[in-house]
Amino acid sequence: MGDAPPICDYEGSDYRDRFWGGDCRTERIALRRLLPSQGRRVAHLGAGFGRMTGELQGYDQVIVLDYSHTMLRDAQAHLGRDDRYIYVAADIYHLPLADGSCDAAVMERVIHHMADVCAALQRIRAVLAPGAPFVLEYASKRHGEAILRYLLRRQTWNPFDREPVSFGPLYFNFHPDYMAQCLECSFETRRCLAVSYFRLNLLKRLVPLGVLVTQDRLMQPTGRIALYSPSVYTLNVAVGETPPAALDGPLFKCPQCGALLETEGDELTCPNGDGRWACQEGIYDFRENLGPKKTRRQRRTQEQRRSLAQVSANEATM
Repeated sequence: MGDAPPICDYEGSDYRDRFWGGDCRTERIALRRLLPSQGRRVAHLGAGFGRMTGELQGYDQVIVLDYSHTMLRDAQAHLGRDDRYIYVAADIYHLPLADGSCDAAVMERVIHHMADVCAALQRIRAVLAPGAPFVLEYASKRHGEAILRYLLRRQTWNPFDREPVSFGPLYFNFHPDYMAQCLECSFETRRCLAVSYFRLNLLKRLVPLGVLVTQDRLMQPTGRIALYSPSVYTLNVAVGETPPAALDGPLFKCPQCGALLETEGDELTCPNGDGRWACQEGIYDFRENLGPKKTRRQRRTQEQRRSLAQVSANEATM
């Protein structure tokens, strides 16, 4: 495998308390408008502490996937250990979910941390059955405040330029045309919603929050005409007939070779010998590869070597 893009890691951070103590009703409205309310298995990618996972109650099984153990433990505390929730520590570029194993996916407030958007979207497409809906949110560089600041020469980057703008390590905003181009290789975009027009702190101080939420709900459908909001929600459908739907098969695949993993106790094992991954405290941990499982012959050889070493040690002390 080639060098993978860098991963944004919120392990041990106070992300939940610093950024998400407020209201997210506008996003919930957008998600409800786009995602089918029921299904068999939905993957919530970059789910964090489960801030929006509660909107997926109509699905038989919910994959709560994030790279951070801290976020997943918070999600467990928030959502519970119900069997319908499958907690997975993994990154988007090496998704351990079997091809075609999900009939829906959601990813919000995540892709702005992706250095290789196309690669991430291709991995997501692989885990979806043909025709499966995928709700993607992205941070747009072409919004009102950015345009005004650019016209007043208070920022150097051009909000109309199609290339992503970086605000720091693994923190990007995207032009809607750029995202549309990245999506079209794997998905057909059916609908776009313009979200968070009224995110300005000044407005939040002057106008009651309920009024702003109502106004945002009314403005969201304008995304069909033009996208000038700081956040964009899109409904995309997985195109093509491959991989076929595999909702009744094994859930996990080897992130190294793609082979379906075998379950042995609290471990998942690659049949090709590319690794083992543990399930600890209800979290399938694909961040740490425990290494290939030893064959019977390897174990027997290792035991023989230990026995010979012990005999040599005993002889040396005689």
